[in-house]
Amino acid sequence: MPSPLSAPLSLATPRRNLARLTLVRGISWTGFLACIIIGIEIFQFHLAAAGVFVVVILMGLINIVSWWRLQKAWPVTESEYFFHLLFDVTGLTLLFYFTGGATNPFISYYLVPLTISAATLPWIYSWIIATATLSAYTFLMQFYHPIPQLVHDQNLGVVNLHILGMWINFLMSAGLITFFVFKMANALRARDAHLAHIREQGLRDEQILAIATQAAGTAHELGTPLSTMAIVLGEMCEAYQDDEELMQELHLLQQQVKTCKTTLQGLVKAADRDQLASRQVQMLDVWWQQVMTHWQVLRPDVVAQIEWASTGPMPQIAPEVTWQQAMLNLLNNAADASPQAVHIRFTWDTTQTYINIRDQGTGIAEEIIEQLGDSLISTKQEGMGLGLLLTHATLNRAGGEVRLYNHPEGGTLTQVVLPLAS
Repeated sequence: MPSPLSAPLSLATPRRNLARLTLVRGISWTGFLACIIIGIEIFQFHLAAAGVFVVVILMGLINIVSWWRLQKAWPVTESEYFFHLLFDVTGLTLLFYFTGGATNPFISYYLVPLTISAATLPWIYSWIIATATLSAYTFLMQFYHPIPQLVHDQNLGVVNLHILGMWINFLMSAGLITFFVFKMANALRARDAHLAHIREQGLRDEQILAIATQAAGTAHELGTPLSTMAIVLGEMCEAYQDDEELMQELHLLQQQVKTCKTTLQGLVKAADRDQLASRQVQMLDVWWQQVMTHWQVLRPDVVAQIEWASTGPMPQIAPEVTWQQAMLNLLNNAADASPQAVHIRFTWDTTQTYINIRDQGTGIAEEIIEQLGDSLISTKQEGMGLGLLLTHATLNRAGGEVRLYNHPEGGTLTQVVLPLAS
């Protein structure tokens, strides 16, 4: 059964705090029991042993019940966590009552539950714990079972027993407070980072939604002029059949118009939920050939060098319809940086495939490399950063990732990580 401390970070931190409190309680009360046994056996302390051991056993049972409760799915509330701290204060008060009261050098251990409550609970609960500890300390100044060895100046070698006990208590309290506060602060930092990441994703999703709305309207508006252009180009081809040079250019224009219409049709299909949900398993090389066939129509002047670096059988992927456009965005960025050559290298393991796209351009400025893909920032003078933004969003949603590096030998290395089909 996994320990509650090893569970993934939850936004509901009271459960994790209770797990740490249970651990702290186990450590501290084990230490108290050891000190009590040493005091009785070695220093001949005259204690109300029955009362002391009843308190220790009760706190041990509370700790066992707390650990059992943490295995259950019930949510831990701040009120429940507060009562656990109140149990600790009550147990400490009963223990100190039977072991010298305010003369017990461990009396300052009250600072541990007080510090924990101040670090983890709302102010009203913290003030209740503070009042409880102060009241208990005041009570124990007048009412307790005295231990003569802690009151009279009896030396153990060169160190007074009371001073030695205070040192041991300080050592244990400092260690436990440092452990708990550090863990709690670390959990809060992790939660804040998680929330910040969620906020960034929300902002990016809002940008993408606005872009998608504009794209849908633009796709509808572009359909008519593209159809008109296709008709006019067809008529021009019939009229100038004898001019070979002009016919080559007209055929190129027809091909580009056809590509634009196909892209717009793909945009409409990509917005279809049924299309998004249907993902067919394909061999990686077959899917990539489809991507390259489309890209070569768009960029016939660019030379692409493809390397399949991993050995073994070709892996399979289950691509979404939006993956192809995402890869086209990255390939176009590489082609814009170095039209003369783009190197594409494939590797894979048992769960992922890695597509490394390297260009021979000038690289990316260090001050913006971390922001690319998270906001509308572009490395091109006339660019808007839209392609990278959409690519990041598309692949991240599918469990993939895009990483940008400045290659040591020059140019930009874009690494795409895609999940393999299970």
